[in-house]
This record gives sequence, C-alpha cells and structure tokens, in this order.
Amino acid sequence: MRASLWRAKPQHLLSAADTFLCKLSSSNPNKERRTHSSLPVPLVNTCLLAADNQLAKMVHISRICLRKYGNFVDNLRLYVRGGGGGMGLPRLGGQGGNGGDVWVVAAKNMTLKKIKDKYPQKRFVGGSGGNSSVRALKGEKGADMEVLAPVGIAVTTDSGRILGDLNEEGDRVLVAKGGSGGSLHSAFEPTKGQAKHIRLDLKLIADLGLVGFPNAGKSSLLTALSNATPQIASYAFTTLRPEIGKVMYPDYKQISVADLPGLIEGAYMNKGMGHKFLKHVERTKQLLFVVDVCGFQLASKTPFRSAFEAVQLLTKELELYKEEVASKPALLVVNKMDLPDAEDKLAELKEQLNNPEEFSDLLPGDMIPKNYLTFRHVVPVSAMTGLGIDHLKSCIRQSLDEEDALESRDVLQEKLQALRLRSQ
Repeated sequence: MRASLWRAKPQHLLSAADTFLCKLSSSNPNKERRTHSSLPVPLVNTCLLAADNQLAKMVHISRICLRKYGNFVDNLRLYVRGGGGGMGLPRLGGQGGNGGDVWVVAAKNMTLKKIKDKYPQKRFVGGSGGNSSVRALKGEKGADMEVLAPVGIAVTTDSGRILGDLNEEGDRVLVAKGGSGGSLHSAFEPTKGQAKHIRLDLKLIADLGLVGFPNAGKSSLLTALSNATPQIASYAFTTLRPEIGKVMYPDYKQISVADLPGLIEGAYMNKGMGHKFLKHVERTKQLLFVVDVCGFQLASKTPFRSAFEAVQLLTKELELYKEEVASKPALLVVNKMDLPDAEDKLAELKEQLNNPEEFSDLLPGDMIPKNYLTFRHVVPVSAMTGLGIDHLKSCIRQSLDEEDALESRDVLQEKLQALRLRSQ
C-alpha cells in the first residue's frame, strides 16, 4: 500500500481523499457529502499531520539523494504578485498610480540554483503605486520587480499554461501585472495586483547528455542505444553538433539521449568546442560519462590519460565552467570492453573510483576536482559488439525514474504546505 502511494501522482491524492470521504458519507445518509475542501480546520490539520508522517521517509530519502547526487536545479516554483494601485483623490479627481509589474528577464551567467539560494522564500512582489495628493494628482507608478533567470527557460503557470520563453539574453516575460490606481471609473479605489504561482523550467534538449573526450565512442554508443545515425569514424571531433537519439522501452517509454561534441582540456576557457559544448550540457537532465577503458591520447603532442584521469578531468572541466552542472546526477559508461586486457583495466578503474583520494597523487594538481563524483551506476559496455547495452538501458531507466519520483514528492510537499497555510 505504501509503495503504491509513493508512486501515485500528486494531483491524484486529493481526489483519492475525496473518494474516501464520499465512502464515509455514504455510510451515514443523514450527513451531507463532504470533500477535503469542506473539512473543519482541526480535521484538516489532523489529516495534514498524518500526511506529514507519511511523507517523512520520502523527504529523508530525498535529502540523502540530494546530498549524494548533487543539487542541480532545473525547475523552480515562485510566488509572484503585482504591486497594488495607489489611492485616488475624490475631491480633486486625482488618480492613484498603478502598481509595479513583475517580469522574468533572461540574464547571462544566471542559474535557477542562484535564484533559489538568493531568494529562499521565492516570493517576488512589485512596488505599490503612489497615492494621489494635492501636490501630485497623478500618483507615481510602483517599481517593477525583475526576476533574473537563465537563458533557455520556459515560464508557465501552475496549471501548465505557457506565459513565455526566454530564448536569448534580454528576453522578458510579464508574469504578474500591477493593480490599477484609484480613479473616477473605480470610485477612486485602487485594485490589487495579480498574484499567482509560476514555474521556471529549464528547456531540456534531452534527458541524458553523453559527456566524454573525442573518440571515446559516444557516437557508437548512441547508435547502439537508439535509432540515431550520427557520423562515426575512428578519429577525433567527428561530432560537431548535438545529435539526439531515442531509447525505446517495451512499455513505450522513450528517453532522449544527446551525443554532444567532445571536450578537450581547457574547454571551460572556451578551447575547442568549449562553451558551445558546455552550454548544451546545462540543458540535459542527467549526464552519461563515456570513457575508453584503455585511456586515450588526443594527439601525439598531448599526454596520455588513463580512464581514471579522464573521469576526473571531465569532472574538473564541468566544475570550472559551472559547479551546478558538475552536481547533476551522473552515470559512467566504460566503453570498448572488447579490447585486450579490458577486464583488468576495469577492475583497476573501479578500485580508483571507490577511493579517489588515495589515487589523487596520480593526477596533476590542476586536474583534481573540488568534489569527486559519485556515479549512480558504473556500466562496462562495448558499443561495437553490443556487450552490456541492455544492462545500460535498464540503469538509465532506473536513474531517470528515481529522479522523477523525487520531483513528484517535492511537488506533493509544496501542495501540502499550501493546503496547510489555507487551513490556518
């Protein structure tokens, strides 16, 4: 029973409560039919307390997962309210100023996590309009409130209605209009500003992004996983733009995977594909690191990197670009397991990943990341022969399903909190 409740969608829980109340009412025909909205406040509080107990374990698990897998934020729920209008002046026919509007504005180097950290209450209110007076019959307009958000955001209401998109720096979306000032048409009484909850959702190009150095076998892996047909060759920099493939499951679930251009050392400084690549990494839900089990050497004049060094160097590049990106949930694919001595090298890599601090002396100081990644799954595969591909598909599905469950619990918790506030 408990497991089925955990899997239930938040929007179904209140209707389930109403069904339960209807059954109680039917046992006593003299009592009127009741729903959760008609419950007395003490009973609502009792129900909320029971719901809190039921959610306690969910919240505990969520916090553990966030500590373990990072705190990247790809959606945010905000409360916005336009400023109230100013009072009119009846005896002189003065008009109050309109309230300030609330706008969401696309800004460079902004992230949803920065908004969440800077404004923990997640409330944004426009300024109040000025009152009409003898000295100024026309009241001043209230100050507008601007919420700075990253590029690539879809702004929607709680019900899912699209308010606008932020596709380029400087794009603006009006989310709450200020109230009108008092005037002759309103008997000189002002109106309140619009108030609502909105959602900022990072528009993802894919559920998973393949992250790796050139020639790690990302394109071959995408072909093995999905129906995509990217250009494949045994030389570096084959992929010059994101290639999207779909992983199909027997229950018709589809998961999108993006083959992104390969990184090189110094990508955070815009070397090679640099920022063009890392910009796409931000717009995937999770990361799929791909490394060659035997290591790689980009060119004859560049140093050879083992698989362990490749993992840490990739982590460092993401970290230097934006720490929030490096904190995304991640899986590790160890490719080319059909090569000689692959099993021995895989065992060595797993030992190093389990105790990265003990092997940090193998890395130059500038290659050591601030935080070592904890991968949800480490999956050995051969994209060439198909070894381990089915197991990888299962791991991908499990990881994304876990993430969806956490998001659903967060939404449920927010709705319970809102119900609690309304009942007080």
